[in-house]
Amino acid sequence: MYHGELEGAGFEAIEPEFARCFVGHARLERLWTGCRWAEGPAWFGGGRYLVWSDLPNDRLLRYDDTDGSVSVFRAPSGYANGNTVDREGRLVTCEHLNRRVTRTEHDGRITVLADRYRGARLNSPNDVVVKSDGSIWFTDPDYGLVADYEGARAEREQDGCHVYRIDPSSGEVERVADDFDHPNGLAFSRDERTLFVADSGFTEGPDRPRHVRRFTVRDDGRRLGDSREFAQCPAGFFDGLRIDEADRVWASSAEGVQVYRADGVPIGRVRVPEMVANLAFGGPRRNRLFICGTTSLYAVYLKING
Repeated sequence: MYHGELEGAGFEAIEPEFARCFVGHARLERLWTGCRWAEGPAWFGGGRYLVWSDLPNDRLLRYDDTDGSVSVFRAPSGYANGNTVDREGRLVTCEHLNRRVTRTEHDGRITVLADRYRGARLNSPNDVVVKSDGSIWFTDPDYGLVADYEGARAEREQDGCHVYRIDPSSGEVERVADDFDHPNGLAFSRDERTLFVADSGFTEGPDRPRHVRRFTVRDDGRRLGDSREFAQCPAGFFDGLRIDEADRVWASSAEGVQVYRADGVPIGRVRVPEMVANLAFGGPRRNRLFICGTTSLYAVYLKING
């Protein structure tokens, strides 16, 4: 096993494969600072901009890749957390305060996609991903209910914290996994036959989960099959996840971005000076990694693509 650091580059390689992911002279850049808890980056290729959440400050921010400027995209945001882009280039957002998943239409209107399951209000949708068939998959822990800092203190109406799917045709909300402590970030493999889901129950107690689970997606593409533990977080807990062109998993943690091969072997880490909540690949060629690190938005150019 190879151990070493790419001096001054913000990268720590465990396996040689990881060192080959980076341009030798590339550096981690702080693009903007001023958040309380940066989350949910989503890249819009058509406009060359990134939208991300400043969760406790109840706003969505926008980074313009053409000139480096940052502006407020929407405030208040419903204490927005996770964001993604759907197959038609629209923003899909998890809102803690309103306990719902929404879509921002091209004309700015907001459409509610999910706010209840079997008549009961959701907890506080956390992170979201859109599959190639147009279905929307999201996690629903209760972080927005336990205090007024990231939402509004309230009683939970669901019987736990679960993972859901929104059908693209009917809009029906289906529960696809019900054995999590606090499901958090999620991402599909490139062929969509695998779904990775982080469990961040560690935030609620030292003996609770701090891992990523790997699920088999059934042939119908709607349901999940067997699962197994994919990786244990070495520092803090896993939050947001992303997949690259080689099906490597890039996962946020308390000490930066942890990177794993598709078989779960850790190959390295991107060192970040703050706890990382989430990340996204972006740039015109998807070779730039945007990182939400507590108070700041960071980015680094890579040799590989998301």
